[in-house]
Amino acid sequence: MNILGYAQKLGKALMLPIATLPVAALLLRLGQPDLLNIAFMADAGGAIFTNLPLLFGLGIAIGLSKDGAGAAGLAGAVAYFVLVATTKSINKDIDMSFFGGIIAGVIAGHSYNAFHKTRLPEWLAFFAGKRLVPIMSGLFALIAGAVAGLIWPTIQHGLDSAAHGIVHAGYIGEFIYGVLNRALIPVGLHYVLNAYMWFGQGTCQEIITAPIGVLHNVTQLCVDPAVAKELVVGQAHTFHFANSVTPEITAVVEKVTDIMKTGDLNRFFAGDKSAGVFMTGFFPIMMFGLPGAVLAMYLAAPKHRRPHVAGLFISVALTAFVTGITEPTEFMFMFLAPGLYVIHAILTGLSLAVTNYLGILDGFGFSAGLIDFVLNWGLATKPLELLFVGIGFGAIYFVIFYFAIRFWNLKTPGREDEDEGQAEEQAGSESELARKYLKALGGKDNLTAIDACITRLRLTLKDRSVADEVILKKLGAKGVVKLGESNLQVILGPLAEIIAGEMKAIGSGDDLSDVELPKK
Repeated sequence: MNILGYAQKLGKALMLPIATLPVAALLLRLGQPDLLNIAFMADAGGAIFTNLPLLFGLGIAIGLSKDGAGAAGLAGAVAYFVLVATTKSINKDIDMSFFGGIIAGVIAGHSYNAFHKTRLPEWLAFFAGKRLVPIMSGLFALIAGAVAGLIWPTIQHGLDSAAHGIVHAGYIGEFIYGVLNRALIPVGLHYVLNAYMWFGQGTCQEIITAPIGVLHNVTQLCVDPAVAKELVVGQAHTFHFANSVTPEITAVVEKVTDIMKTGDLNRFFAGDKSAGVFMTGFFPIMMFGLPGAVLAMYLAAPKHRRPHVAGLFISVALTAFVTGITEPTEFMFMFLAPGLYVIHAILTGLSLAVTNYLGILDGFGFSAGLIDFVLNWGLATKPLELLFVGIGFGAIYFVIFYFAIRFWNLKTPGREDEDEGQAEEQAGSESELARKYLKALGGKDNLTAIDACITRLRLTLKDRSVADEVILKKLGAKGVVKLGESNLQVILGPLAEIIAGEMKAIGSGDDLSDVELPKK
């Protein structure tokens, strides 16, 4: 089995449901009492977070299906409902959370690929083809649920122990998580790591409170379920959160809800004042650190070359600062100067440790960029201090990158030899560019799978040696990642999804002989 290839395909499939989080966070945050105070808006955003495991089942099923069919998504929902109901029936204390959605999505995606063209006897013809997929998904989910009902408590205990190990390791655990988060980006598997920390680590229970005194305006809190059981409605309670730097909160309990929130991200938006441990440290890196690295690469380039790379540098720096999408920046130096990327991973881990040491907590619905930073200012702990930490990391990145590039004469953008492969200016439509990429990859017949995530093509090739890496970079690719024997990732930036769609639309018999590629 091609494990790396499958893992990158699963990572890509995870991006579809995760892409719903920005609108969910936007609605949830804007609807809060300290902003627009529109209850139905906040409830609408909260509904997406509450049903995120189901969205995982839908999105992963579609992402794993051969043609992204809606029938796979329906099968994902069926598999999820059957899986959850079966496990709950066997053991009512089981909560598979987002893992249930992932398992259901995997079952449905593979069921679609196996049965969407299946023929049945004439008297059963109505249930043939795509109509058979939800049925088979439900049956497989029933079996999986029966097995999970027996073994999941043991699995959950192991996962919780691992998570608790990282959490209770304090700054060392946070540092390790930050380093691994960046270290897995080259192979696109960081989404899998993030999924557990952001959606599966830790649980809290929502309560509604009435404020006491002018210093407390919180109307919703999310506390440890063990604490929630001891609360008495109508009485004042003092709440102590895991983050010892956060002040105690005293409030009158108006209602103890049955709503549970799981994961660092979900708990943050639900009002858990100890959440954000595995998100906060990314803000200094994405908003300031990487833009500082970009400024260093720009100033390290010869003066006569700077105008040629200024547009590129401004684009990737603004993308990181505003949206928190960092891959376009990281792939500019990941392969040209891998030592710098190692430093980048270490600094990311250090940022997570530092922000938590200072008692700074923040979160995001999509990524740690300016948009999330501004929206969540009212939910964050010490957001102003986070800005100063970010400026400090920006300065550190600039100094390290600038002197390392100059001292070791690293070939970062703008410092390549004059005759080395600069990406040529591409004219024409995305369709024409897709045909060029396809030809450089050996044609449609050489590809067995074409997928894309936010910034990269995720490809499986019959013969990877045919792919011309030099031409791919001349066409504009920022990097090429080889996985296993047949998998290839081509980093294009935000254009990746469009190019992938255009490549899929090209028939295997289409003549590419008239396509002109750049000269080596």
